[in-house]
Amino acid sequence: MNRSRLRNGLFCALACTTLWTVCGAASAEEWGTLEGQFILEGSPLELDPLVAKGDSSAKDAAVCAVDGVPDQSLVVNPENMGIANICIYMRKAPDEIHPELEESDEKEVVFDQKGCQFVPHILIVRTDQTVLVKSDDPINHNTRTSPFSNDPINLIIRPNDREGVEVEMPKSELRTPPVKVSCDIHPWMSAYWMVTDHPYVAVTDKDGKFKIENLPAGEHTFRVWQERSGYVETAEFERDLTVEITAGETLTLEPFKVPAASFEKE
Repeated sequence: MNRSRLRNGLFCALACTTLWTVCGAASAEEWGTLEGQFILEGSPLELDPLVAKGDSSAKDAAVCAVDGVPDQSLVVNPENMGIANICIYMRKAPDEIHPELEESDEKEVVFDQKGCQFVPHILIVRTDQTVLVKSDDPINHNTRTSPFSNDPINLIIRPNDREGVEVEMPKSELRTPPVKVSCDIHPWMSAYWMVTDHPYVAVTDKDGKFKIENLPAGEHTFRVWQERSGYVETAEFERDLTVEITAGETLTLEPFKVPAASFEKE
């Protein structure tokens, strides 16, 4: 009788293990990946630096003009014409979010100030994260935002503040373009925060590439925005990019060509 119970117990354990494996595999197949690239079509704009190297007339020139401050409103890789800092995002969280992405692994993200520039130029921050605003410069800086859904901030960041000032953004800001961040002390300084309550957002890298993983299978629409052009328009889409994600697969889009004229400000 004991042997019979033992056999039955082993059978049940094996059945449960097999069932868990099958269900786990099936669950893994409910998600897919999206990747793509944005490249410039035409000749890159020649942008003057915001602060010229050695410009003694610049505010806090001993710090800000040592290397100069480039204009990051359009960053193009000359080797492949990839456009950096294009934002791709779902304006609203989908009904399903991958279990591993429901909460952020890192509860703090750093927003720094170095050489009178904000770093990074585009920051992705989730609503369950805290932004730690720091400075690596030996001068005062000011960090100011006027978001749509969250409280505005207006902070003085002390010289060489490596401990940082904590900022919370508990509400998504993806209904509008990314939140602009500026410094009133050094008016050329600007950056943007993408404040999101879900993980399905991306910023293109130096090659103009992006990847968004563990998307739920099905049709999704992403808004595409760039600081200089505003909403991005290509031959394939205007402002909103709609894709169909297949479970267990990676959808690699053909590179999108963005006309150089899109970035010419009037």
